[in-house]
Amino acid sequence: MKAEEMSRCDLEKFKSDAQKQYDEYKSMGLKLNMARGKPGAEQIALSLPMLDCLNSANAEEFEDEYFNYGLMEGPDAVKEFFAPMLGVPKENLIVFGNSSLNVMYDTVARCWNFGVTKGSKPWKDCNKVKWLCPVPGYDRHFAITELFGIEMINVPMHDDGPDMDMIERLVSEDESIKGIWCVPMYANPTGVTYSDEVVKRFASLKPKVEDFRIFWDNAYCIHHLTDTPDKLLNLFDELKKNGAEDMVYMFASTSKVTFPGSGVAMMAASKANLEQVRATMTIQTIGHDKLNMLRHVRFFGSYENMLTHMQKHRAILEPRFNAVTDALERELGELGLGSWVKPNGGYFVSFDSIPGCAKRIVSLCAAAGVTMTNAGATYPYGKDPKDSNIRIAPTFPSTEELKKAMEVFTCAVKLASAEKLLECRSNEMLAKNA
Repeated sequence: MKAEEMSRCDLEKFKSDAQKQYDEYKSMGLKLNMARGKPGAEQIALSLPMLDCLNSANAEEFEDEYFNYGLMEGPDAVKEFFAPMLGVPKENLIVFGNSSLNVMYDTVARCWNFGVTKGSKPWKDCNKVKWLCPVPGYDRHFAITELFGIEMINVPMHDDGPDMDMIERLVSEDESIKGIWCVPMYANPTGVTYSDEVVKRFASLKPKVEDFRIFWDNAYCIHHLTDTPDKLLNLFDELKKNGAEDMVYMFASTSKVTFPGSGVAMMAASKANLEQVRATMTIQTIGHDKLNMLRHVRFFGSYENMLTHMQKHRAILEPRFNAVTDALERELGELGLGSWVKPNGGYFVSFDSIPGCAKRIVSLCAAAGVTMTNAGATYPYGKDPKDSNIRIAPTFPSTEELKKAMEVFTCAVKLASAEKLLECRSNEMLAKNA
């Protein structure tokens, strides 16, 4: 029976039983973490042999250019290796250091201070700058635009991607809208992959201003969890068909492929966009870590081998994701206490409680020793208007730890939901008698 269909008496008993179970968990002194999408120790161990690829004994095999200054955009062999990851020609790719988030921050800062392309107006000199944010979305994206004082506008996410009717209307009408955050494949946190239609509509956007840019963060493009992975249409190709390839910056990295602290980040863009990137990048740095780039290329040997390597990640992660979705279905499915989607890839499971419960659920979990991402974090300014969305990160704990954490989580959902439903019943009764 769905919880909202229970009589008040049955709901009171349901709450009492949930409270008793919760108190038992709370007394266990647990210390479990489902907060951030960090690779676990088993995943990191997969790449440890990479550390042996370069050493003093075989240093003579490397070209001198890897040891010295220069090659600002990355060695040609490295660009050729990573270009298929974003589906662009190597001429449209720059390979950076470890963090794609760093590259995205720098890209916003460059546009803010110097303009999108040579001769364009810096965003800081505009009267107002606004940004479109599909929600729920990635908290660190929102933190970047908030830091620059950019006004963020929520755009609802659907099963096939963000609300394109809203996006098309806003960018065509409002000249202050300069960008949009997108995680187009296995989106953080919903797991949604943008449909072909959505990608084509992005490629056909008619912004009111020429310096509007799509920030296409394809962070999970090779992080599949099934034998039938999602497919994402190539936005760069679609934009080229429309003569509009300047509209996008594309990003990816190996942070969750090899080592989170020592991966390789990359950015793809049009010739005009890259000219502006180069103009400031040569001031910022004399070169990124080319030895680490070479280490990656030598370890994998080919892009196809990197995809094979990702199957090893899948073998580790799939049981963890199953532990999460199985627990949600088993404990909450028939009760109707929330909604979620089992993703085909990526790093998160997005859970939506009944409205008004997310903060209470996260608080209950914390008190019982289970750390979750803060409620509201998946919305700009940390403000979820429905107080409903919670991001679950299954990757870091072991499967057994994850199962225990999900026991606590689902218990907290039951308790918080029962409290909210009883509160609503009382408010309805008061309103009726008023």
